[in-house]
Amino acid sequence: MKLIIGLGNPGKEYENTRHNTGFMVLDRLSEKLNIEMTQNKFKGLYGKSKYKGEDVILLKPQTYMNLSGESVRQVMDFFKINQEDILVIYDDLDMPVGKLRLRQSGSAGGHNGIKNIILHTGSQNFNRIRVGIDRSKYIKVVDYVLSRFTKDEQDAINQGIENASDAVVDYLDHGFNHAMNRFN
Repeated sequence: MKLIIGLGNPGKEYENTRHNTGFMVLDRLSEKLNIEMTQNKFKGLYGKSKYKGEDVILLKPQTYMNLSGESVRQVMDFFKINQEDILVIYDDLDMPVGKLRLRQSGSAGGHNGIKNIILHTGSQNFNRIRVGIDRSKYIKVVDYVLSRFTKDEQDAINQGIENASDAVVDYLDHGFNHAMNRFN
C-alpha cells in the first residue's frame, strides 16, 4: 500500500497559493488515477483505490500546514503503512517555479509541514517531491508563500504540477529510484 500526501492549507482563501502546491499536484494526480478524495477522516481528505493491483491512498491533510504530521500519522497507523511507502509532495522556496527535486530522505529544510511529519513519524526517511515556488527578495516569506502565482509564472507552475503528477505515476509503475532518475 502506498500513501501519497500533498501538503497545503485548507480553505478557499488558500486555494492556488504557493504553499498549496502539494494540494494542486494531488488534485491533478487524482484525475490521472481516478481516485476521488472525498473521505473526510484522519484530520484530512483522502481517497483510496487500486492502481495496477496495489492499494493507493491520496491524502490532503486538513490540519493546516504546520500540523500535517498529525493526519499523516493517523492514516499510517490505521492502514498500517510503512514509512518507506509514503511520498510527500510540497512546495520549495529555494527552487525556481515549477522545478522538481525528488529525494528519498533528508531534513525539513525549514519547511514546517515536513518538520511536523518528521516529528510524528519519528524519521526523516521518506520519499518526497519538492516543487519549486521561488523566493521573493521583497516580500516576507510568510506573506509570499500565501500569495498566488503571477501570470508570468503560471505556465511554469502548471508544467511543474503536471511533471510532479507524472513523477508519482512513474514511482507507482517503476519505483522511486526510477522516478528520481527520470525527473531530477
